[in-house]
Amino acid sequence: MDLPYNLARFDLVSVKLAVACAQRGSLTRAAQDANLALAAASRRIRDLETAIGAPLFERHARGVRPTAAGRVFAKHGLTLLQTVERLGAELTDLQHGVVRHIRLCASTAAISQFLPALLAQYSERQPQVRVDLEEQLSEAAAAAMREGRCDLAIFVEGPDTANIETRLFREDELVIVLPKGHRLGGRSRLPFAQALDEDFISLPAGAAMLQQQQQAALAAGKPLRLRMQVRSFDAVCHLVASGMGLAVLPKGAALPMAGAMGLTWRPLADLWAQRRLLIGAARQPTDDAVNQLIDFLAEPTPIAKAPRRK
Repeated sequence: MDLPYNLARFDLVSVKLAVACAQRGSLTRAAQDANLALAAASRRIRDLETAIGAPLFERHARGVRPTAAGRVFAKHGLTLLQTVERLGAELTDLQHGVVRHIRLCASTAAISQFLPALLAQYSERQPQVRVDLEEQLSEAAAAAMREGRCDLAIFVEGPDTANIETRLFREDELVIVLPKGHRLGGRSRLPFAQALDEDFISLPAGAAMLQQQQQAALAAGKPLRLRMQVRSFDAVCHLVASGMGLAVLPKGAALPMAGAMGLTWRPLADLWAQRRLLIGAARQPTDDAVNQLIDFLAEPTPIAKAPRRK
């Protein structure tokens, strides 16, 4: 098929230069990043624009600004560079005995409570297989699996599992985390509705825990007073310790941090606080390495998880 541009002229140095120009807004700084003379960098950009048949950047007094074509080129150029980088890494690993990479997208809850020890054991047992772990919100992890952007996904039950085969990974429990001495402190189970007069700290939109809290607040007929949203359990706990609000977190992740930061916690009485984490894969996975990892992660038997004896 004839294309209106010559892909053969898209050498990686020029692609990297164009991406850097779009990100930094300066040809001079992009040239420095690429260890190119400014004149050589300018010529490479002109050659790209000639090959594409459209300008990639608008020049102005303080630098450059990507055109519509420049934004498209930068987006796909970045993906291309990342793919080439992964290709190089996997070829290097192959020389060192790693014959298979498995991409696993997992929720923060799965990573903070269960996966580190499991993946360390699996790596010891299967050194020829490397698991590339990417942290995602549950919705995003399930979407990546549905769209074929990963080999496996672990997420809190709830997202659309169309075209995904799921098995139980683990179960966890949500608790409410409070500053020490808070009026809601205690040992008995607390109905979430009784805490809705307080400010809350949460993970970003799309997090399974936040969705559960929003649904519970709606059912109680009260607003969820969401004060701050951050990207990690650790940041959530630091904000709670500073008196900025309360938080709902998985018990397995909350207890160690609560102890270290002088926080207290209380179990929730609501049924939604008892959760299931699922491991999802393609409906008919044919890759033996993927199937073996599924079996290892999804079957928490003493034999499967016992450390190998030296």
